[in-house]
Amino acid sequence: MRTSRRTIVAFVFGAAALAMPAYAFDGAPVNPKDATIPVGSPAPNAAGALRKAVPSAATAPETSSLTALQYAAEGGHYAAQWKLGRMYANGDGVAQDDLRAFEYFSRIANAHAEDSPSAPQAQIVANAFVALGRYYLSGIPNSKVKSDPERAREMFSYAASYFGNADAQYDLARLYLKTPDASREDFTYGARWLRLAAQKGQHQAQALLGQMLFNGDRLPPQRARGLMWLTLARDGARDGASADESWIQESYNRAYAKASDDDRAMCYQMLAQWLQGRRE
Repeated sequence: MRTSRRTIVAFVFGAAALAMPAYAFDGAPVNPKDATIPVGSPAPNAAGALRKAVPSAATAPETSSLTALQYAAEGGHYAAQWKLGRMYANGDGVAQDDLRAFEYFSRIANAHAEDSPSAPQAQIVANAFVALGRYYLSGIPNSKVKSDPERAREMFSYAASYFGNADAQYDLARLYLKTPDASREDFTYGARWLRLAAQKGQHQAQALLGQMLFNGDRLPPQRARGLMWLTLARDGARDGASADESWIQESYNRAYAKASDDDRAMCYQMLAQWLQGRRE
């Protein structure tokens, strides 16, 4: 059954928000028919759509490629908006500018909230949602985008719940698990989201879950299973993962050194079962 726009908005912002004026993700008022919330989920052909829709620096001069991207983005093309957002976020071929990146991600969010989870663009929309959530976590210095963990939680929660986005599930789990005064209920939610992300192959979630299980950190200790998750995370981080993830390798090394021969043998059995399940 298709989830209505009103239901989506109520889920994220609460019923009270429905009686309030609509605002875009950057805080500016928007036309009510454009006031939407970004959603997303991995879609198999999303990457192909992006490659076809957006000029590549390998096939066009840098300046003309950027101009073409900007033209497409102004015309409302989500793939161009996403690529420009990433470029400004990373300083890739342009001066690094988090606020401009935020604005491009916001355009995707506001225009594509009602897109189907199975739509070709769903992965891009989901990633925009996650990017906005991360900006709300830290804020953008000297801008109107202030640190707002609750707003970030809303972003992650919607992407994680409605579209099953693994990165959103991991980020949401961290918010629940790392709250200093987290209740038992919050911890249960966090552990649940963490497991879901790990099962989808999100290697950071696999590493954190592995740590917790191996060390018995608020979870019943399962050293072999913890080592299994850490092994999967280590391999995932080796496969071109971005950012500084040396902590994953270090966590694996510590766990492996502490594991008994029986722990390691059982871990290998679990890994074989995991890989077999992924192939089926």
